[in-house]
Amino acid sequence: MSSNSLNASIITIGDELLIGQTIDTNSAFIAREFNKIGIWVRRRVAVGDVKEDIRQALDEERKQSQVIVITGGLGPTADDITKPLLCEYFGGQLVVNEEVKAHVQYLFEKVYRRPGAMLERNLKQAEVPDVCTVLHNARGTAPGMWFRPPAGRGIFISLPGVPHEMKGLIKDEVIPRLLKEFDMPAIVHRTAFTAGLGESMIAELLKDFEPTLPEHIKLAYLPNYGMVKLRLTARGNNKEATEKELLPYFEQLLELVSEYLVTNEDEGLEIVLGKILKTKGKTMGTAESCTGGNIAQLITSIPGSSAYFKGSIVSYANEVKENLLGVKTETLKTAGAVSEETVKEMIRGALDNLKVDYALATSGIMGPTGGTAEKPVGTVWIAVGNADKTETMQLNLRFDRRRNIDMTTANALNLLRKFILTNG
Repeated sequence: MSSNSLNASIITIGDELLIGQTIDTNSAFIAREFNKIGIWVRRRVAVGDVKEDIRQALDEERKQSQVIVITGGLGPTADDITKPLLCEYFGGQLVVNEEVKAHVQYLFEKVYRRPGAMLERNLKQAEVPDVCTVLHNARGTAPGMWFRPPAGRGIFISLPGVPHEMKGLIKDEVIPRLLKEFDMPAIVHRTAFTAGLGESMIAELLKDFEPTLPEHIKLAYLPNYGMVKLRLTARGNNKEATEKELLPYFEQLLELVSEYLVTNEDEGLEIVLGKILKTKGKTMGTAESCTGGNIAQLITSIPGSSAYFKGSIVSYANEVKENLLGVKTETLKTAGAVSEETVKEMIRGALDNLKVDYALATSGIMGPTGGTAEKPVGTVWIAVGNADKTETMQLNLRFDRRRNIDMTTANALNLLRKFILTNG
């Protein structure tokens, strides 16, 4: 197989995906893992629990791709139709797999510790088409299935829709088999993370750079929450050679955006900020009102963040701002909770109470209600500081509540990052 022709399709099954009840995170995970080994996900398709729709998706995707991954519809209930349909589609019949049966019994007796709770429908999980290779699901009862049709192209891989189980199967079973099956092409990414300039202005900086890229090296703009990631992707036959070819282009890119560069790695602001604090041996804490602990949650999602993050005071109510952070009653009366004066006093209170080197504070109106003519929805004040200095920023956001919170979080983290680099 030629090195640049290995494509994959992902078919996700379930009515809950189509009505928005469940967000499809499986496809994103599979695409990332496949990309690491040189498989390009060409299409992602979502279908409901309808046999003909699933069959049609299988017919269409086998025309497009050499690898077709199906997730969902493998549970023990009547609406889980993927397994019997695949049995029909590939011309097999359901048979009991003794290894799967023993695994299901083991899970109920030893892991779930519910030896008397297993139902006949749970044992049905051990039934698999006799035309597939069973993929061991160490994390659950529904096995994965690997189909290689005797005629026609394509490998079909059916996985449970439960994300935890699917991830285990991808890493433990699917990736190793694919690496044995195919001579993989090399796909190499390098990512620069910028802040402080919009996508169109960044593109203007790079208008002379993009035309110099070879056809097999592509530049992608990935804007999000006021930041822009710039991803260079190169394709080749050999990973080491492809990385070597990509490097000078990436270095040129970094130089062109150096004034706005946050990091030359594909990582979030919370990781970048944590690295800075850890390197300097400094600590931080947050005093959050409008973000409701979102900033603290993001920072503590990083393993090892306890080395530099001490804690947060979520001062949503004014009395908490007064009683825990020491915001003056007069300040709240005259300037209001959403004001530069209030977030400055929140910084001082956080520094004193949390005993940290740096603090970050937020107060704003996230919406959809609560705004006034003077302070409409989306008005936000952010402050960052240490014992010697405090800096503030005002935002005037125009989005829905969730996006306003996320935009405030991103801007607050970046403001603190710049403050530490300048005043650390």
